[in-house]
Amino acid sequence: MTAPRIAAVAIGRNEGERLIRCLASLTGAGRVVYVDSGSTDGSVAAARAAGAEVVELDMNLSFTAARARNAGLARLRETGERPDLVQFIDGDCELQPDWLALAAAALAAEPDLAVACGRRRERFPEASVYNRHCDREWDTPVGEAKACGGDALMRMAALDQVGGFDPRLIAGEEPELCVRLRGAGWRIRRLDAEMTLHDAAMTRFGQFWKRARRAGHAWAEGAALHGAPPERHGVAQSRRALVWGAGLPLAILLAALLAGPWMLAGFLVYPLQALRLARARGGGRAGLEWGVLVTAGKIPEALGVIEFHLRRLIRRPAGLIEYK
Repeated sequence: MTAPRIAAVAIGRNEGERLIRCLASLTGAGRVVYVDSGSTDGSVAAARAAGAEVVELDMNLSFTAARARNAGLARLRETGERPDLVQFIDGDCELQPDWLALAAAALAAEPDLAVACGRRRERFPEASVYNRHCDREWDTPVGEAKACGGDALMRMAALDQVGGFDPRLIAGEEPELCVRLRGAGWRIRRLDAEMTLHDAAMTRFGQFWKRARRAGHAWAEGAALHGAPPERHGVAQSRRALVWGAGLPLAILLAALLAGPWMLAGFLVYPLQALRLARARGGGRAGLEWGVLVTAGKIPEALGVIEFHLRRLIRRPAGLIEYK
């Protein structure tokens, strides 16, 4: 069998040294395209110096990761040798040395497999409780999957069939793409293999809050696109966010106004929920951190859901929600 032609599309803005590490890790790709979303830190020059093909997005249009990835795909289609497989990677990530060979072999063995993804880890999990939370969040089950994240090896033919990413989405573009891929008969698999190192650089609660708000927005937008049965994409996550992050707090406050301040004791349900989640996660420090942050994140997630629906109601497009 002929070895597949592999290309890489990296996207970023103002990633600095992280981008240099990212591009240096892509040695297994025949072509590397870097798509820049308005960097002011010399990223474009650094990418060219590293030998990458550079696409600079038009700053007059809204930036989204989906738009950037599509721009990278367009470059691969329009110029040079067309690849069979494309490794997508965020500019704050570094590809593990053995990943491309392992993922390409998986795709070769299963012709209906459109996407292979693996284990993304945080580079500095001990830098903050938020980085550790990301590291645990990345650890999804191995095997058949419904979706992947921003780092994944994808089959070009599958991307062509479904039209690539939806450039309107400000977040959650990969799961939405996977919904359409699965609808077209393709499959997604997470391999039991190390794929990338990621640098969340998340050290402040405000960053965590923005990231959770963005997640809520993404779930609501996903539900608006694919929330009908049987997919129900994003529906359960949106509902949980609204119940825990908006409905329950408002109900407790209303009860306190009507029946008396003793009803504020209802807020004790939140530490109890955090402890329940901590226990389900195995307890200890790791479980407690998980339970507290998942519970606390429901409020900004709910705000993201509400923001999406308000913007949709007044027909106002959403802007990027960036946490760093």
